[in-house]
Amino acid sequence: MPLITVQTSVDSPEKGDVEDLLKDLSASLAKHLSKPESYVMTAFTPGVPMTFAGTTDPTCFIAIKSVGTMGSAKTQAMSQDFCNRVQTALGVPTNRTYIEFVDAKGAMWGWNGQTFG
Repeated sequence: MPLITVQTSVDSPEKGDVEDLLKDLSASLAKHLSKPESYVMTAFTPGVPMTFAGTTDPTCFIAIKSVGTMGSAKTQAMSQDFCNRVQTALGVPTNRTYIEFVDAKGAMWGWNGQTFG
């Protein structure tokens, strides 16, 4: 049920580097949320035309969605962690990355022909 999507203006790294990033994000998100990684989904979209602060310098938008309550302590830790991971992997400065955290109600999240609520 946890999902992390990364959209960035940066061109795509090599396929292997993208796969490594997605696997890294998956493991980290599962750990932060104390959920089985078998339920975590990751997505990466490079080369998106974007601006931040009126410039087209490298930028990134991350969305993290999960069923349950993340709370401010978890979101603060995840913000720091994922901004740093994106900076390391893609070269996007942490001050040019926004993250949206969304707690989804179980009835609003479907999987395997059912919902989680």
